Amino acid sequence: MLLFVSAVKLVAEIALLALFGQWVLGLLAGKQKNQNLFYQVLQQVGLPFVKVARFLTPRLVLERHLPLVAFLLLAFIWLAATWAKINHCLKIGVALCQ
Repeated sequence: MLLFVSAVKLVAEIALLALFGQWVLGLLAGKQKNQNLFYQVLQQVGLPFVKVARFLTPRLVLERHLPLVAFLLLAFIWLAATWAKINHCLKIGVALCQ
């Protein structure tokens, strides 16, 4: 159980950082962001989560808002995984969670 919760938390952390990095790099690069190699890499890392956000949201949500929706969904998943990990570690003992 601890391994599963830690893996979910790790995937959420990586995706959150990729989406956040993509947003910051998009602000810095401006209109040239699509030609930036690092922006494209971060976009590819976050793309599966943006597609899940598209599947879960109604069609009236604009395409440009989907990364924000994916970020918020991942943030809730990360919070839930953190809560589950803390809860599990308190049940089995903190010494076993290290």
